[in-house]
Amino acid sequence: MHYLLAPLRAVVFVVHVLCGLACVFGMFPLVSQLTRNRVIRGWSRVLLAICGARLAVKGIPLSPEMKRTGIEPWAIGRLALANHVSWIDVFAIDAATPARFVAKAEIGRWPLLGALVTRSGTLYIERGRRHAVATMNRKVREHLRAGETIVVFPEGTTTDGSRLLSFHSNLVAPAIEVGAPVWPIAVRYLEDGTRSTAAAFIGEMGLVTSLARILVARGLVIEVAFLPPIEVREGANRHAIARAARAAIAQQLGLPLEAEAEAHAL
Repeated sequence: MHYLLAPLRAVVFVVHVLCGLACVFGMFPLVSQLTRNRVIRGWSRVLLAICGARLAVKGIPLSPEMKRTGIEPWAIGRLALANHVSWIDVFAIDAATPARFVAKAEIGRWPLLGALVTRSGTLYIERGRRHAVATMNRKVREHLRAGETIVVFPEGTTTDGSRLLSFHSNLVAPAIEVGAPVWPIAVRYLEDGTRSTAAAFIGEMGLVTSLARILVARGLVIEVAFLPPIEVREGANRHAIARAARAAIAQQLGLPLEAEAEAHAL
């Protein structure tokens, strides 16, 4: 029965994405960021439900003001560093808290989902281009000063969730420059209480194949754990902050930290 329902859920998924596109193109230019945050959060929660996934949020420090308004109650935003397993990580985090993501430029060229995340405010970095990191750091600084949460996947690619790659630290620099705390986020996929690779988006896997694997997974749970923030002081070392975030995420996920070389440019 689960497999028989998957094609129907795939159709509903496409319809939901199309509705999201109509919303971001038609409504978002006319409404406030507060309204956008609420719409994105609700839309993301429905997307997860369509995929048959249950969201389990741990440790998010929601103040009464943030619960009411959907906006961070601080003058300076937060830079979140999260491990990366799947394209659906973005929607799981969005379903839990308002955020803006830094992503590879090629994601913006994906059919349907690319346009959706672009119009939702994703910041794209062109890998391999001169000054790309400097340009992105300037954009991240601006959004942090505006009080937003910016999410970076510092591994630079996805894994199957069984290990953590080294964390690139270049995009930690804006947090140091503006004094924004760094927020580790641990993402884990579970089936029947054990680690699941159903959502892993790795290697040469296509988006359609990945979606099909998610739709036929049984009892998929996406656990998003917001860990205690790392306070950033003036003159802090970005490499040390990245290592501390990686260690916190590894501990939350129960993963060993292998010996790593120092991460350099993104």
